[in-house]
Amino acid sequence: MITIILVVLTGIISYQAFNNPEFKAKLLFHPVTIQNQGEWYRFISSGFIHSDWGHLFINMFVLYQFGQIAEGMFDYIFGDLGHLAYIIFYLSAIAMASLPSYFRYRNNYGYAALGASGATSALVFAYILFAPWEWFVFPPVPAIVFGVLYLLYSSYMDKRGGDNIGHNAHFWGAVYGLAFILLSILLFKPVLFPVILDNLMQGPWK
Repeated sequence: MITIILVVLTGIISYQAFNNPEFKAKLLFHPVTIQNQGEWYRFISSGFIHSDWGHLFINMFVLYQFGQIAEGMFDYIFGDLGHLAYIIFYLSAIAMASLPSYFRYRNNYGYAALGASGATSALVFAYILFAPWEWFVFPPVPAIVFGVLYLLYSSYMDKRGGDNIGHNAHFWGAVYGLAFILLSILLFKPVLFPVILDNLMQGPWK
């Protein structure tokens, strides 16, 4: 249910931003403005706006597909606090995925970013942790293989630059997703560690 609310809310806010450039500018992740004017909310608000319909559709499709799986995962780890933990995870993933870019571009007036890709990357990698050998429909590879390739590609494209895509946020969102879930299991459900290890060791031939 939380995932559906996030999808609808993001769709509404993104649509408003499509039609109102001034509104969009107030929500953008703009490191210089954050640093100079203290508008820290932009770390979160930027995850609820998108550049166009294609950008919005891709992120919301991933959020819908993996978010609902994550909700069940969080309910199991955190019990009655599962919904709250899931919301904290999603919002913090938006912010944490952008943190390296903030330090890199906080003196660059020309840099701005938007989109939920950091959070959706975190969701995908949370799924990969529990189902490493499940096959993705696209690309048709096991989840863990996709994860490794995704990290390598994001790192390479971030260093290469020039395509106006926040590959840095994709990379750190994915890393944050793994770190958050592993730490949560350590603190609240350590019995899951053998399950994760067993799933990993089974390989693609299970």
